[in-house]
Amino acid sequence: MQAEVRIMHKILQKVFKEETNVKKLLAIVLALAMVLPMVFSAYADVPALEEKDDQELYDENLGEFYDMYMTALECMDVDQRYALEALAEAKMLEAGVLLPTTSNYGNYGIGRTVPKTANGTLWGNDSDRQYSLLVTKEMIKATDRDALKAMWMEAADAATYISEAKAYLAENGYTLDDEYKYPSASDPQTWDALNTYLQADSRPLVQLFDGLMMYDIKNAQQPAIAESVESNDDMTVFTFKIRQGVKWVDSQGREIGDVTADDFVAGMQHMLDCSAGLEWLVDGTIVGVSEYLNGETTDFGDVGVKALDDYTLEYTLCDPTPYFLTMLSYNIFAPMNRSYFLSQGGAFGIEEFAAAKESSNYKYGTSPDNIAYNGPFLVKSYTESNTIVFEANPSYYNPDILGVHTLTWKYDDGTDNTKTYKDMVAGDITNAGLNTATMEIAKADGLFDEYAYVSDTDATAFTEWMNVNRQAYANFNDANVAVSTMTEDQKTLANAAMRNVHFRRAVMFSIDRATMVAQRKGEDLKYNSMINAYVPGNFVYLSKEVTVDINGESVTFPAGTAYGTIRQRQLEADGSTIKSFDETTGLGTGFDGWYNPEAANAELAIALEELKAQGYDISAENPVYLDIASFTGNDSFKNQDQALKQSVESVLGGVVIVNIVPCDTQKDWLNATYYPNTGAEMNFNIGNNGGWGPDYGDPKSYLDTLLPGGNGMTKSFGLF
Repeated sequence: MQAEVRIMHKILQKVFKEETNVKKLLAIVLALAMVLPMVFSAYADVPALEEKDDQELYDENLGEFYDMYMTALECMDVDQRYALEALAEAKMLEAGVLLPTTSNYGNYGIGRTVPKTANGTLWGNDSDRQYSLLVTKEMIKATDRDALKAMWMEAADAATYISEAKAYLAENGYTLDDEYKYPSASDPQTWDALNTYLQADSRPLVQLFDGLMMYDIKNAQQPAIAESVESNDDMTVFTFKIRQGVKWVDSQGREIGDVTADDFVAGMQHMLDCSAGLEWLVDGTIVGVSEYLNGETTDFGDVGVKALDDYTLEYTLCDPTPYFLTMLSYNIFAPMNRSYFLSQGGAFGIEEFAAAKESSNYKYGTSPDNIAYNGPFLVKSYTESNTIVFEANPSYYNPDILGVHTLTWKYDDGTDNTKTYKDMVAGDITNAGLNTATMEIAKADGLFDEYAYVSDTDATAFTEWMNVNRQAYANFNDANVAVSTMTEDQKTLANAAMRNVHFRRAVMFSIDRATMVAQRKGEDLKYNSMINAYVPGNFVYLSKEVTVDINGESVTFPAGTAYGTIRQRQLEADGSTIKSFDETTGLGTGFDGWYNPEAANAELAIALEELKAQGYDISAENPVYLDIASFTGNDSFKNQDQALKQSVESVLGGVVIVNIVPCDTQKDWLNATYYPNTGAEMNFNIGNNGGWGPDYGDPKSYLDTLLPGGNGMTKSFGLF
């Protein structure tokens, strides 16, 4: 996870901001009077766009992906399913609804966080947990970071590495700190961990609870609230023994009960009652979930999540699910104290909860004082758009695992792209990523050469989204913010064009992503975090030989084949110019496999012919205008969007004009591109602030987000 307005608007801006001479003003107004008729007449014959509902548009644009993906999900053989999922994803990429851009990190940083003391799994929420961090009072030299990373590689387990790292730091003059200071870009929209799909919410909330299992800093899954787990032979029933003596506490640290198996039953029911957007992860996975969500049953006893006794929990699954345990690191499996929830005005049952949350008595999750905690930290204080302070839970069952005992999150609205670095140098922030501006400052300060390192990338897929059904032309929460300057005819023409797959591909192939990324990460690292698909090509590998049909030809892939290799084979068979995976390096990162001016113009030529047949005459004299909401309060983001604009307009010969719609604050930008609940509220033609990270070790963790019905990311291209 931005453009220019039309010439008339630019002239008026110049008049009112710069011109004081009445004669000049009159001359410009007269000139404008002559221009206006010509500008608007070009759109006089734009036909109305055929009305289609979300499902119709989805079928037209992603129907082939959907059909192939459903075939994949019906396959019970894991390796065969991986291969079929890869083929389906190729069709999704070809549909042109999203352009992969970057993963998280992969940029220069300087700071005091000891490397490899946070979990680094590719899915779930555990990588956001900060309990295990080791922090030093001194900035850590790059050479020492390299030595510590090598030590982590050699360590047999997490405890060994922590012990050896502490000894190394002491020997080399470092002093451990007990506080981690983190720059936070957004406030939680809720304090209910089970009622959100936003990482902006889950990132702070995972500091407050423990689930059944947890990944440690060696990326090995360990029991947490569960002491042990067993499954039946076909992996359809998983039984957990719950650790005894784990306490629930309130925000003041007062004990209010023991964690029991029923807390996980209550948590699952509440999550389904909320249906906040991630229930699809268990819909069709856990027995009875689909029926409960669809209203076929109101009895949660029919759902395959049961407390067999106070300390025995059982999940019954629809089909063999070997990756089920990997799903447990995600917040939708969080426990919830049933009695505390009811005391805060809560209710169980879909209809009952819907009524309860509208009541003035409902307080659960409305503040950090209205939740129960069983995790490593409590929220000591929270001031919106300012600070969140977390302190160690005095009743936490596993205090020895804590690397720090205080987390201080300081809100940063992003308008000053040097602030985090300056705060890090001053000691007010523990770690800082470097952008193009702060890189130069760090060099001038004499810190870059000695302390700068390149952070590891993760499996998050940030994308540019193509809105195929734009309906909002201002922010959903404030009609006066991020207002489009397009005329009604321009809106119609943009929507007509974006419904054409060749047009969308033309736009995507015309975007020089390297130049874009360089605006934020610098020339040296512009390819470092660049991704070329939604699912990382090295996410899974075949454990045995698999044969699949690719465009009527049987193709066999041997054991050890990367997911990305299979996907790329389908793209090549379809004649696509997209390169999503490099088989030589075994990676789908570090290169631009999309930018292709020749292919962009070839796709544009097809699109213009097809649109002309529908009555839409498009040319450089009669261009398509596309809005992109831009966080113009941040120079790096603003420059990135300007680079996109220049690239598209240059490659496509002015046939497509990108309007940068300014968002002065990060909140305005988020409200245009990230916070909307439905596709109808998304305020852009090209979206630039959405992405996904995996929740478990199967590609469906990504691909399920693109299914119809309002779950996941379909809203980002304007549907559901």
